Amino acid sequence: MKYLLVIAVVAIAFWLWRKGRQRLHAGKTETPPAAPPAGTPQAMARCAHCGLHLPAADALAGERGVYCSAAHRQLAEH
Repeated sequence: MKYLLVIAVVAIAFWLWRKGRQRLHAGKTETPPAAPPAGTPQAMARCAHCGLHLPAADALAGERGVYCSAAHRQLAEH
């Protein structure tokens, strides 16, 4: 008798699991959004103090090169 009860519980659990998956997939009739196109490549610069690569537009110019921060520019030039 207890085996029949175990089989019934497993069958109900399986039925609920399948029903949940069908409900989950029913709402996904839309196509997934396309990935955004890749941006144009940016010029990169290397910090003269620590070697960090960063976009050239964000780099700070100094007497001996470009730096990732004002603190590194001060450390390298003093």
